Amino acid sequence: MASSSSSLLLLAAALLALASWHQAIAYDPSPLQDFCVADKNSPVRVNGFPCKDPMAVTPDDFYNPAMIIDKRRDTNNKVGSNVTNINVESFPGLNTLGISLARIDYAPLGVNPPHIHPRATELLTVLEGTLYLGFVTSNPNRLFSKVVKKGDVFVFPKAMIHFQMNLDHDKPAAALSSLSSQNPGVITIASAVFGSKPPIADDVLAKAFQVEKKLIDWLQSQFWDTNY
Repeated sequence: MASSSSSLLLLAAALLALASWHQAIAYDPSPLQDFCVADKNSPVRVNGFPCKDPMAVTPDDFYNPAMIIDKRRDTNNKVGSNVTNINVESFPGLNTLGISLARIDYAPLGVNPPHIHPRATELLTVLEGTLYLGFVTSNPNRLFSKVVKKGDVFVFPKAMIHFQMNLDHDKPAAALSSLSSQNPGVITIASAVFGSKPPIADDVLAKAFQVEKKLIDWLQSQFWDTNY
């Protein structure tokens, strides 16, 4: 009887470990057919998008015109950057394929503020200019940063806080990023903390940042009704 109980405990422990391991490596699911072009008009709600009828799929479902990604974007905003995403929302053929793109344009001294992609690793290639970029690990919060130039490639591990800044005072910069999810998501740290709706209580943020509440109130006012 004791041997049987021990075997059951070992089996339970093994199953728990397997479940934990599966969660740890979870990411966009692999496709179960050649393709699954997103049907944006379907009333069905699933984790992702349902498939368009394969017989109704055309070459255009796997195509995105150059004008979407090859033109410089307006960077006239408070941070001096503009991100153009090509993900499943705008490119249905990416559904279930676990990949997307983004073009980032930077004004002189423009910043792509610290943010995370909760569902993707990002591989960034500099198209033009000189960037200071980096990411911060989970505790103990180590910074890995680098100055990169045209043609250089840098990787931001999944869900790590990362950023970029154009170091040129008088020239724009641009980068192209590949991301390991059809819908990577983005959480910009400053706007999430100070611009959430409804706002996080200033008592909480004042204690967390060890500053006076009036400073928190001012910071929150900067992120409400702002072109960030």
